Amino acid sequence: MSEPKTPTPTPAGDTYKGWVFKWTNYIKGYQRRWFVLSNGLLSYYRTQAEMGHTCRGTINLATATITVDDACNFVISNGGAQTYHLKASCEVERQRWITALELAKAKAARMQAESDDSGDDFSPSSTPAAPGQGGASQNSEVQSALRTLGSKVEDLSTCNDLISKHGSALQRSLSELDSLRLTGEAGDKIRQVTERATLFRITSNAMINACRDFLALAQAHSKRWQKALQSEREQRVRLEETLEQLAKQHNHLERAFRGAAQANATTDNKSAAGPGKGEASDEDDENEFFDAMEEAPEFITVPADPQFHKRSSSNVSGFNSEMCADDQSLNEEPLAMNQESPSQELVPLKKRRTRIPDKPNYSLNLWSIMKNCIGKELSKIPMPVNFNEPISMLQRLSEDLEYHELLDKASKCQSSLEQMCYVAAFSVSSYSTTVHRTGKPFNPLLGETFELDRRRESGYRSLCEQVSHHPPAAAHHVISDRGWTLRQEITVASKFRGKYLSIMPLGTIHAIFEKGNNHYTWKKVTTTVHNIIVGKLWIDQSGEIDVVNHTTGDRCHLKFAPYSYFSRDVARKVTGVVMDKDGKAHYVLSGTWDEKMEFSRVMQSSRGGENGTEGKQKTVYQTLKAREVWRRNPLPEGAETMYYFTALALTLNEPEDGIAPTDSRRRPDQRLMEDGRWDEANSEKQRLEEKQRSVRREREREAASQRTSSQSEEAVEEDSLTDPSLKSAPHDNYQALWFERCEDRITGEQVHIYKGGYWEAKDRGLWEGCPDIF
Repeated sequence: MSEPKTPTPTPAGDTYKGWVFKWTNYIKGYQRRWFVLSNGLLSYYRTQAEMGHTCRGTINLATATITVDDACNFVISNGGAQTYHLKASCEVERQRWITALELAKAKAARMQAESDDSGDDFSPSSTPAAPGQGGASQNSEVQSALRTLGSKVEDLSTCNDLISKHGSALQRSLSELDSLRLTGEAGDKIRQVTERATLFRITSNAMINACRDFLALAQAHSKRWQKALQSEREQRVRLEETLEQLAKQHNHLERAFRGAAQANATTDNKSAAGPGKGEASDEDDENEFFDAMEEAPEFITVPADPQFHKRSSSNVSGFNSEMCADDQSLNEEPLAMNQESPSQELVPLKKRRTRIPDKPNYSLNLWSIMKNCIGKELSKIPMPVNFNEPISMLQRLSEDLEYHELLDKASKCQSSLEQMCYVAAFSVSSYSTTVHRTGKPFNPLLGETFELDRRRESGYRSLCEQVSHHPPAAAHHVISDRGWTLRQEITVASKFRGKYLSIMPLGTIHAIFEKGNNHYTWKKVTTTVHNIIVGKLWIDQSGEIDVVNHTTGDRCHLKFAPYSYFSRDVARKVTGVVMDKDGKAHYVLSGTWDEKMEFSRVMQSSRGGENGTEGKQKTVYQTLKAREVWRRNPLPEGAETMYYFTALALTLNEPEDGIAPTDSRRRPDQRLMEDGRWDEANSEKQRLEEKQRSVRREREREAASQRTSSQSEEAVEEDSLTDPSLKSAPHDNYQALWFERCEDRITGEQVHIYKGGYWEAKDRGLWEGCPDIF
């Protein structure tokens, strides 16, 4: 492994860097790695270029042991799972590293208690909750001890200054005494020396006493703290190792069980039914799957008798002809006419972009960040942009309009039951964009907006605004010239559970049609991201949706089946039944949320078939031939290098003129990430988040001062005796700019509804009311 002139490791302040050979495995042996020693931590990278984004491993030298094997080899271990076998290019270089490591280890050991106490372990926000005031009293005790130690250090510093001053004076006096001849001045000089020597002795005694007090106090507290902190660190390391070991054991057991099931199975081979369709799930041993129990279907569909085909041929043909007419009327023309001025000439549509810069090949260990976040709310975890995709949550929400033509067709339906089929298909279609999208969208800043003006191309205008930050909530309003309105307010709750990540969208989606005044509502299902620890990330959707027509009472119950390796059904299956207000079934929906949906008209239903798991009989529906109501659009060419964006998603972050200063397209960290400048994007992301925190603290101070001025102290004192919440920290008084909070007349929920004014402000080019968030 001869390398051209390997640079000698050089110190830079408290940092020591250089190339060292590290043992990897028996196949590759020693590999050249770039090591960085800084602040008591030894980290390594494959290349110097990786220092900004990908750390391959880190050891804390405060608890590590350093041993020398031979002339060039040495070993660093923390006594746990981390052990580095290293080899320098020569003995001199090895000695330089050993010296630097020993010095850094000694310094890290000295500063261990101070660095731990100044970190998050004793901060009020992260101190573990204790019964009563245990946590507060413990924190108070620590702070009191720190203040006492600080005062002792100041005493030591004062005594040191006095000793230096009086020692210099004594030295001068003694020098003068040596130069004197025995004259009459000798007695005066001797007395002066005696006085200064006495003063020096008193000061030295005070110094010694102060040192003794400091040493006794430090020893009394530091031993107890170090023991407690060491115990906590060891316990945390053991828990992390146990969790990772359990995950690997579960993965091995799962693969062994699948192998046994395949060996004994007599049915069709299910190897291609894994999370990626068409792929053999055993090709990658690191893939880890989440197996749900296979549930029996709630109903069975069978072809209807020929008599029903003959009897209903006229109705069915009418319905089919209506569908064909809708399809023809919804074909997009290459030119659009301004509807407000029919006499104007045709204007060419704006050409949208079809590519974005390719995703850089930066690797980052997700587990190294997520292992400290088990059980926490994902929106409160600071994440580097390496895990993101270059669009915000507002733009991701606007992607629900990818298949807006389903609502266009629904607005032309004569029957509310037929209309329900299109609305239900639209509710499923929004998940088709998530099948390969494992990246996390940017959390919008409070007050951030995103407009999607496709009025000329598709007849609709969409506006999103981030109306709350904790919890994060976004309001969305869409108005279409083709007779429908869509609105929603979504709050995303997410939990990391170790093996998987659950994302639960909370909130209701409303679709209102002018024709018939039909008002539909539904909610979203749970999204689960699997294989957080080991294997390739993959996404599943599971849960149930009830699409309700509040005008007629019609209802469609959709069921998203969770993925199961042992299920005989197709993966990502969705089934549903459209019923009227009396519970009579009229249509059956079936398909997958990532490919297509079909509907069949029910001609007759009966109770029968095989018994379910609880002894209940299934409903048997006799249906006409299924017809396709929705199919996913193919991904653009090269989508795998562009975050698997759809054709619509590629245009969402395209710069446009005349948009609001708060629009997501103007967000600098998101733009930098799209351009491939991830290091700059991470720095910019931190700046924006800190700016948002500062603005929020200022709002809280203003809210507190307003309440103080409007209430007398007597009233607060009297009420706080029975209402402790009045003594808590002030709440944020933020109000959205384009949406207002009110009670929804359909659901009774407190939601934000569009109050108007945005598109008028855009036409005038006046954005004075927009906050400066970027």
